Amino acid sequence: MTGWRDYEDQDLPAPLAAALEAFAEQGYHGTSVRDIAARAGLSVPGLYHHYPSKQSLLQGVSEMAMADLLSRSEAALAEAGDDPVDRFDALIESLLRFHMNRREQAFVGSSEIRSMDPDYRRTYIGHRDRQQRMIDDAVRDGVTAGVFTTAYPEDAARALATMCVGVSSWYRPAGPYDVDELVTRNLALARDLVGYTPAS
Repeated sequence: MTGWRDYEDQDLPAPLAAALEAFAEQGYHGTSVRDIAARAGLSVPGLYHHYPSKQSLLQGVSEMAMADLLSRSEAALAEAGDDPVDRFDALIESLLRFHMNRREQAFVGSSEIRSMDPDYRRTYIGHRDRQQRMIDDAVRDGVTAGVFTTAYPEDAARALATMCVGVSSWYRPAGPYDVDELVTRNLALARDLVGYTPAS
């Protein structure tokens, strides 16, 4: 990754790329191993050589997505420095860009958590909680600094996460607005949500 705003086509292994496509189109339970193998150009035994089960494919897709999301969030915060508004803006922008540029991965992760086996579900929820803590801290720091006036920082942080994740369900590249315009619009909404008050 050259920069947290930069998105290139992902070079996923063929089985993961095929699984991601199938899960996004048909859902985990609506997808067969045979379908994934066919999309990947492999036999079923050939697919099992790389991934021993459909569950392992779901976990592989989800782990790659969360690693990408978390690394971009951390890079955005590191670049933003110490100013709480800059940190908030960078984090929300990073989340919005991820959920538009990696919408299939984001959609599968959020919609198929119910399909993950219990052990991995705990791991995935741990990743998700780590991301939520970044948002919690960004909102709380803005309130402490007196630049955010929301009386409900925890609720605001959860609402922000929901807003950013939800982008993956409706954004389409062929829509009327490009990524930059949607970032601008949704960042304005995010600032309104936390009661951003510019210093006079």
